[in-house]
Amino acid sequence: MAGSKLGQWLCLIVCVLILLKTEGASIPITIVQSAVSRGAVCLDGSPPGYHFEKGSGSGIDNWLVHMEGGGWCDSVESCVSRRDTYKGSSLKMEKTMGFSGILGSKQAANPDFHNWNRIKIRYCDGSSFTGDVEAVDPKTKLFFRGERIWQAVIDDLLAKGMKNARNAILSGCSAGGLAAILHCDKFQSLLPASARVKCVSDAGYFIHGTDISGGLPIESFFGQVVKTHGSAKNLPASCTSKMRPDLCFFPQYVAQTMRTPLFIINSAYDSWQIKNILAPTAVDSKKEWKNCKLDLKKCSASQLQTVQGYRTQFLKAVNTGLGNSSSRGLWIDSCYAHCQSGSVSTWLADKSPVVANTKIGKAVGDWFYDRSAFEKIDCPYPCNPTCVSGDSES
Repeated sequence: MAGSKLGQWLCLIVCVLILLKTEGASIPITIVQSAVSRGAVCLDGSPPGYHFEKGSGSGIDNWLVHMEGGGWCDSVESCVSRRDTYKGSSLKMEKTMGFSGILGSKQAANPDFHNWNRIKIRYCDGSSFTGDVEAVDPKTKLFFRGERIWQAVIDDLLAKGMKNARNAILSGCSAGGLAAILHCDKFQSLLPASARVKCVSDAGYFIHGTDISGGLPIESFFGQVVKTHGSAKNLPASCTSKMRPDLCFFPQYVAQTMRTPLFIINSAYDSWQIKNILAPTAVDSKKEWKNCKLDLKKCSASQLQTVQGYRTQFLKAVNTGLGNSSSRGLWIDSCYAHCQSGSVSTWLADKSPVVANTKIGKAVGDWFYDRSAFEKIDCPYPCNPTCVSGDSES
């Protein structure tokens, strides 16, 4: 009995040590109460929040602002379903959070950004921080105010010293990675002209792609997101002046006219895109793609051929968006993954995936500091033996 209790205690101690080892184990949430008076609130009307670990030493004037992912809601019904969760209310968010990967505080695991001011903006609006509808339906009590949230949080950070930034990055994963592209030029315009400002999108390059039936369901889905949240007026004018505003939710059209340098971290076989753009359940009524979507190793020969066709679509969209821009950075792997910058295991660990013998953390650091350009696209699946299994923050 005593031995079993001792074993339990030892296990608990080991677990705590492992948790602490994952880097800054408990960074408290900052709730932006002042945002409420300007209507910059989550879906449920609660104030927005972010986690902030202050910079030190040589990083004291450097700022990395990372936006959380978490999909979108494209209708009143789908927004109501997330309103009372952490994706729609700061009242439901964890009070503390650990940072790792691009936000990590250990020099060995994040040499270029470990001592920067590092911020993670929590995502509670469902529109990639683009919505702004003044009216609030008294029945649903839903607030569509993502753009106001972004502005309120950025204003709070500018007042805390970001207005004096020497180096700055706007980044994000998934829906937050898309937000990094949509807000990139705006972010740059709010910082000193002398600052080095760049943007990093991780798993945020969602393409205007066709599904297995030849349809474009992602176009109508994003169109509904833009309509529901009143996002059109907040999307980059350099894009909306040239085409239908709802198409300017797609990175391949926005990136064409961006002024600020952009680095894309993405899989050419992004697991969210394969599941939701290429083979959404709505067009797979017989569930023939169910196993293939869970694991590409389980795809039939013809399914794998279709998946390889999606890679072709993806690479074409990257080229359409970024062309031959000298300021672009690309780290495109062939792992079946979604979001690879937020975890120590995929950012810069011993067994992190590589493209052209380079891990993500090194590629982004070299590109940001102009030590060397990085524009590398992996060979087709299943050629990369360094892939790490598992997704995060879809």
